[in-house]
Amino acid sequence: MSDPILKIEKVDQRFEGLHALKHVSFELMEDEILGIIGPNGAGKSTLFNAIAGLVPPVSGSIWFKGQDIVGLQTHEIAEAGIAKTSQSVQVFGEMTALDNVAVAALLHAKTVSSAREHAFEELEFWGLESNSESLAQDLPLAKRSLLELARAMMLHPEILLVDEVMAGLNEPEVDDILNRLLRVNQERKTTLMVIEHNMRALMRISSRILALDYGAVLTIGEPEYVSRHKQVIEAYLGVD
Repeated sequence: MSDPILKIEKVDQRFEGLHALKHVSFELMEDEILGIIGPNGAGKSTLFNAIAGLVPPVSGSIWFKGQDIVGLQTHEIAEAGIAKTSQSVQVFGEMTALDNVAVAALLHAKTVSSAREHAFEELEFWGLESNSESLAQDLPLAKRSLLELARAMMLHPEILLVDEVMAGLNEPEVDDILNRLLRVNQERKTTLMVIEHNMRALMRISSRILALDYGAVLTIGEPEYVSRHKQVIEAYLGVD
């Protein structure tokens, strides 16, 4: 396996009386797909928000390519190369699909026309070119999910944090997104961290899986190993 691109060291997060992340430590390897699992309230999205700078941790370090990014502004972390989708799909509903993506393209593009050109190419990658002039609010959920991924990728991230974009989709729609995420990883050399409750989907694309429960790391390893891990099974199914 390649070198780590991200190192999480003893990250803690607290919200009033809630200890949301407890001394979380792990490494994300360059070019891998790391699946993140855990029951509701396990700290999965809190971890993503800490990495993306939305809610910085109260203690610990997050090293991205050798730099501790704790304390950087969200836009600085995005410019450095980490992008994140929302836990619930969020698009600019009254803007076209093209303009939703062009907004993100402006981070790197020098002109609006250039941003729109690159945005259309990104829409093509996600199979949305025929919807380029549709209002985002008029798109079905599956296409809004793809649109959010397209917008995030327009930031040219080295790491993409994917937070449950497949929630509420049917099996063919999930398979479509899985195939496109694999292409992002393999063709565009983007490292992925993916939160997903659909274990079949996550097992299919992940090289390793990190399991969280009550804000702490239960285990991390290959999907087959994690799926058989006693504490992971107990966290999901409970104990008699």
